[in-house]
Amino acid sequence: HVQLVESGGGSVPAGGSLRLSCVASTASGPSASCMAWFRQIPGEEREAVATITNDGAEKYYADSVKGRFTVSRDNYRKALFLNMNTLKPEDSAMYYCAAHPGDWCYTPVRANFRWWGQGTQVTVS
Repeated sequence: HVQLVESGGGSVPAGGSLRLSCVASTASGPSASCMAWFRQIPGEEREAVATITNDGAEKYYADSVKGRFTVSRDNYRKALFLNMNTLKPEDSAMYYCAAHPGDWCYTPVRANFRWWGQGTQVTVS
């Protein structure tokens, strides 16, 4: 079992920046995993924002965030990050950290991710 805990959300004006963090804890030893950031607005589907393979070499970004968001990870600290720049009001959502086992990332849809954090709210006004 993997527990994911997000932090770093908040309220910022349009054009501002935020850095989200996610720390993973496991009952067993470290194992390879794909990690991802999703976001969700009430009443809408949870959508993938970015994913990153276990070695950090392969990344996926949703078209809506390309060039503004950067995903990274620190496997030693079991941490995942999302640097968000030039934020827009439409980026407002609950942001979730997610992961599934393996060196590579599956198609970035909710059903493919086994572990989820509780979410951190991002509000852009």
